[in-house]
Amino acid sequence: MLVRNVFFYIVLNHPMRKPTKQKPLKVLFISGELIAGDLAYRLVQEGCDVKLYIEDKSRKDCLEGMVPKTEDWKKELKWIGKDGLIVFDDIGYGKIQDELREKGYSVLGGSAGGDRLEKERNYCQKIFSVCGIDPLETHDFENTDSAIDFLNEKENRRAWVLKQNGHHSIFNYIGEMDDGSDVLSLLLSYKKHLRINVPLTLQKRVRGVEIGIARYFNGNDWIGPIEFNIEHKQLCNDCVGPLTGEMGTVIWYDNNDKNVLFQKTLAKLKPFLKKINFKGDFDINCIINKRRVYPIEATSRFGCPSTQLQDALNLPPWKAFLMAIAKGEKYHLRHKEGYGVIVSLAIPPFPSKVTDFFYIKGAEIKFKGRITKSELSKIHFEEVSSEEKDGKKTYHIAGNNGYIAYISSSSKTISGARKKVYSIVNKIIIPRVFYRTDIGKSFYKKDKKLLKKWGWL
Repeated sequence: MLVRNVFFYIVLNHPMRKPTKQKPLKVLFISGELIAGDLAYRLVQEGCDVKLYIEDKSRKDCLEGMVPKTEDWKKELKWIGKDGLIVFDDIGYGKIQDELREKGYSVLGGSAGGDRLEKERNYCQKIFSVCGIDPLETHDFENTDSAIDFLNEKENRRAWVLKQNGHHSIFNYIGEMDDGSDVLSLLLSYKKHLRINVPLTLQKRVRGVEIGIARYFNGNDWIGPIEFNIEHKQLCNDCVGPLTGEMGTVIWYDNNDKNVLFQKTLAKLKPFLKKINFKGDFDINCIINKRRVYPIEATSRFGCPSTQLQDALNLPPWKAFLMAIAKGEKYHLRHKEGYGVIVSLAIPPFPSKVTDFFYIKGAEIKFKGRITKSELSKIHFEEVSSEEKDGKKTYHIAGNNGYIAYISSSSKTISGARKKVYSIVNKIIIPRVFYRTDIGKSFYKKDKKLLKKWGWL
């Protein structure tokens, strides 16, 4: 027995024996409008064999030279096989995800049931109520006319928030008048001058601190830490201007499942998310005041730029975490302590999309002084392409929507993270660029103190 063990030891440890080379993980990344396109780029950097499909024609040239592309993702199913990973970064693909899972593919991003929660706001509030979360008064309308009729009724004259389903934030408006007259005036303008008669949602306006509570779900249970996020949607500093997709975000993690905000919101949805076989990042955006937590809406997909900011906080590579979610397995996600801050860099026509607007496609993105490898890793490109020029990698503006990049950083304090992120922002030269310079400032100076005073943090 001793002789045989020695023989096997010699064979297994012989210097001529070549180590088994592990094949790179294949990833098929299907993106609607590059909500998490940077994640595909990160997976390439992690050594994965990635193929990216972009559905939005106006973004087809984005990430060129950075991520391998495919024009037909369905033709790649044979290539990806049952051992690879399929990622969807937007709603609208939920039914397809469910079907692929039934066929044995490893898929994450959401589900058909998750899509409906984000698409149908009134339905979402009903599910909140069924799950034990106090709903917020919400009304869906098939067209602008019916919303106008609703606001003209005497009993409905109060402050409202106007929203449109999907990512059409240009139509959204937070009403200021207590009788709802400003929202009514806006809808009348939409109808008369813009000829807009589309499905809309009116939600009762409540005042307080806006905060998102999010966490990844693997179809059976929560995976990873609880994520708290503070969004900055208005275009200008001090929450002034039109609503955008996002101008910047603050994020911090919590590993305590007994956290009061988590228990009052996300924790109650676990049975429902399990029922709809949801696999991905799930977020409930809320307004919180001294007395209550009001759930505004659900985001049942990767967030933007929250996913990009998670990259600055997470310690392990993405591929193992994402595969665990897709397979419904447990995973301990190690992460940095403290806060993450991310800033959006945009150019016109952002936040609107005007197809005939003069757009500086192809203009090179420059860097002032020396940009370190660490700083470059904190730049999350979106409408950008890359090429080699004189032996050096260069970056250029692509697409035509104005979502250029997001800059992230983290620190034990929000002020420390802000200092780091803006030091990188100041090194980046993009013609006609604009961004907010106050991301996170209001939260650490005022809102965080209020939430602690009220007993929520």
